[in-house]
Amino acid sequence: MLTKAYIPYRGYYSTPFCRWQGKMANEHALVLASETSKRWLAEKGWDPAMFDYLILGMTIGQPQWFYGSPWAAAVMGAEGIPGMTISQACTTSTTCLFQAAVGIETGQWENVYTLMTDRTSNGPHTVWPNPNGPGGEVLSENWLMDNFNRDPWARNAMIQTAENVSKEAGFTREEADEVTLRRYEQYCMGLENDREFQKRYMFPAEVRLSKKKTLMVEEDEGIMPSTKEGLAALRPVLPDGIHTFGSQTHPADGNCALAVTTRERAKELSADGSIEIQVLSYGYARAKKGYMAMAVVPAVNMALEKAGIKITDAKVLKTHNPFAANDLYLAKETGIDVMGFNNYGCSMIFGHPQGPTAGRCIIEGIEEAVLLGGGYMVWGGCAAGDTGAAIVLKVG
Repeated sequence: MLTKAYIPYRGYYSTPFCRWQGKMANEHALVLASETSKRWLAEKGWDPAMFDYLILGMTIGQPQWFYGSPWAAAVMGAEGIPGMTISQACTTSTTCLFQAAVGIETGQWENVYTLMTDRTSNGPHTVWPNPNGPGGEVLSENWLMDNFNRDPWARNAMIQTAENVSKEAGFTREEADEVTLRRYEQYCMGLENDREFQKRYMFPAEVRLSKKKTLMVEEDEGIMPSTKEGLAALRPVLPDGIHTFGSQTHPADGNCALAVTTRERAKELSADGSIEIQVLSYGYARAKKGYMAMAVVPAVNMALEKAGIKITDAKVLKTHNPFAANDLYLAKETGIDVMGFNNYGCSMIFGHPQGPTAGRCIIEGIEEAVLLGGGYMVWGGCAAGDTGAAIVLKVG
């Protein structure tokens, strides 16, 4: 269990998420995230130079992202600091946060900035030389579509992994639709009172429409309203499956950031010094081939064990749920109410930019825990390659 790593209260933000090919479709993900952070830091009155390291989380290539973290740091105004780039598909944010916390724990760093971003829109197409190809033909890859549709080890699409778990666990189409409707209703909780909850953490992104005109993106784009009747009318994505396009997430664009520092520094930087947010533990796992949704359970169990708590001790539970099967399986295996977690939002509804997905969920979890008077916040989610990760925070 970690003892020294803290997140300042309101020392984080997430932009809105825009559905694939939406308002952020033409923005360079690294540049947009860095410029957004620069504006956010300026609004808070924080000097970017106060950070001694930057961890960049990013999974989908953009032009010259080879320069990664140092480039991002320079754009956001912290020209003198180095950093690293982490790419771990859907659990990228969680691992960035944990690596920052380990650095604080060991005294390697004192004040770390974790910045997570991705743009699934207009994904890159890579061409690889094929010396054995007839007539000089090449190998090509669409980074987004090819990888969503085929795991080179399990040799199936991501949705097939969800259907594999659903079939083995005995989940039904009706259960998937019921969970989906509940998740949409929970997302709508964050829109109540003129988006009062979302405004606790959400920071607008400024996108360029032309050389002289920009647009502030202040709300999520592309949220699909759900009703019981509407979900029931959708066809399964796979002929014998339980998931429809309603009960799975959608690709999106966006970014988020969290500062990780010492207890003393967090108190100085917090919007409310009486609120402490401590990073306690991390968990990871790999499920059997082709059963990605299963990996969340052992990852969560590891994080809980290292924190010395049980899942029933969690005041707030958030998940990355690309498919309804993820939450159904977690609830089944842990004995908790599937309708009782993911308040205010989740990736099934607001979308999945990969790099920042878990970060936004964690940020929402922190804010929910604060509203509830504090307690343990647990996040768990799956990632490509039948893997999973989890993290436990203590909000007090």
